[in-house]
Amino acid sequence: MKSVLLIGLGRFGKNIALQLSRLGHEVMGVDHNEERVNEALEIVTDARIGDSTNEAFLRSLGVRGYDICYVTISNDFQSSLETTSLLKELGASMVISRAERDGQEKFLLRNGADEVIYPEKQIAKWAAIRYSSMMIHDFIELDESHSLYEVSVPEAWIGKSVIQLDVRRKHDLNIIAIKENGVMSFTVKPDTVLQAEMTLLVLGEYSALKRYFRI
Repeated sequence: MKSVLLIGLGRFGKNIALQLSRLGHEVMGVDHNEERVNEALEIVTDARIGDSTNEAFLRSLGVRGYDICYVTISNDFQSSLETTSLLKELGASMVISRAERDGQEKFLLRNGADEVIYPEKQIAKWAAIRYSSMMIHDFIELDESHSLYEVSVPEAWIGKSVIQLDVRRKHDLNIIAIKENGVMSFTVKPDTVLQAEMTLLVLGEYSALKRYFRI
């Protein structure tokens, strides 16, 4: 369990608070808007109304005591930037700030953010790739070249065993897991015969994945 300070209880911040709470973490929610704070009370451990650009207010929260500090302020980049900077100055160990537009990330990183999240851009990329092929069920981008995809079994692979396909040697693709009847198994046996109703968790370079899964 981690202790989390979450500043900005708009739609995005509130959803992060909800997910963190479901995961069992302690969340202190902060916003200058009393209505937002009241709406979040049922999903956070504690909440405060205040101006996060005010150093005295932030200091009163004891930011050094939190494992993670999220800055999810909406529609006010200046406040987001100032809050990020103040958190680091006051000794916050990990600051994760939200960017809403291109160009904001570099300023947030320069002003103390350890990580920057850009939800609109990230979900747009996910949606574009996820729905660009009927074979794709989900994906995670690992770096600029490699991704992890959950995909349908290609027609040419149906009825063949993993060892027959030998995709690791031939195509630099790794079958990490196989899902069947809703159950994901990470024990991939060489003699497993692939069926049409299965889905595969495949790791590889984007160029190889694109070739086989119609991305």
